This record gives sequence, structure tokens and C-alpha cells, in this order.
Amino acid sequence: MRNDTLAEVIAALAPHADSERAVAMRAYMRGQFDFLGIPTPQRRAALKPVLAPLRGADANELLALAEALWLQPQREYQYAALDLLAARWKTLQAAELPSLVALARQKSWWDTVDGVAAIVGDVLRGTHVGMDQALADSDFWVRRIALLHQLGWRDAVDAPRLFRYALALSHEKEFFIQKAIGWALRDYARHAPATVQEFLNEHRARLAPLSYREAARHL
Repeated sequence: MRNDTLAEVIAALAPHADSERAVAMRAYMRGQFDFLGIPTPQRRAALKPVLAPLRGADANELLALAEALWLQPQREYQYAALDLLAARWKTLQAAELPSLVALARQKSWWDTVDGVAAIVGDVLRGTHVGMDQALADSDFWVRRIALLHQLGWRDAVDAPRLFRYALALSHEKEFFIQKAIGWALRDYARHAPATVQEFLNEHRARLAPLSYREAARHL
């Protein structure tokens, strides 16, 4: 199924390629990735009939197709893989976490890494399998996943864990880590503003100014 579906994905996107738009999209990503030049709504509409038959696919099939898409040179194929896995996240389990993280390690930038983090968060909802290890990973993008995996969990957020993770990485100078700390705290502040404010008051000196500003933006 994987090879046939991969060919169908490529054929479905090809007519929508826009070379002029691709130049602008590549520039937005600092020239790191090639693009077909297809906006997200158009890409999703083109792929809907191709990916719909995969509703009955198992985790191995989904991941095999996602990995094949990830190998394609244009960024839209990685986005297609993320859409596929996000739509079928209930088929995935914690056992697939290493495969998801492996995707995040390849062609890494905030767009795909945050997409993987959202899928990891759905799969782990209420649990934190592998996240302590991710927090200690040598790849800062994997550490970012650990920081962001509880986004949107609201009352299911493990607040002590969130705060522990934030403090554990608060010394880092990496922009994408500092930003993620603030984002994770801000997201939880929508549900528990007083709790986050108390944490910020107590640990302001340890947090990078960027992290603090992001966390306190709506408080």
C-alpha cells in the first residue's frame, strides 16, 4: 500500500505546484527547504481522497507511509505525513513514540517538530512515557517536544512536571527552547492563571526574559 499511496500523493500534488509561490515559501523557511508552492488548504483538499482510504490502516502502515513522505525533497510531503498521523493518532500508541521522534530528528525545524509534538501529545494524553528521556536528549528539537507535549491538555496537565521541565531547561540559550518554555507555560496559564503566575513570581530570575514574556503575555 505504501508505494502505491506515495505515488498517488505525488500525482495528486503535482498539478498544484506553483514555482513562484515555492520561492516565497522557501524564503520564509530561511532557504532550508524546497517547496512545491502549495498552500495548506489546497494541499489538504488535493490529498483528502488519497488519504481517506487509510482509515483502516494500522500503525505500521501509517508510519511507513509517513517515513516515505518524509524522504521526499519538498516540504509539503512532510506536512502531508503530519496531517496523516494527526488524523489517525488514535491508531498510534506509546510504542510508536520512537518512530515519531525519529521523524522529528530529520529535516528539523519548528514547523515539523511542533507538528510531531502535537501528535505525541495526543498519543500520550494523560501519560508521559518517554518524555523524561526526551527532555535529556542531545537534540534540542527533541527537548522541545518534551516541553510542548502537554499543550492543550488543560486540567490533565501535570503541573509539577511542566514546571520541572521548564526549570530544567531554563539555562539554555537556544531560542527555540526559551520560546517553548514560555509557550508551554502560557498555554497552561489559560487554564490555571494563578498557578502559573505564582510559578513565574517565584522563578523569574531563573527564566530567560523571552520565556518569561511569553508565559506572562496574557496574565
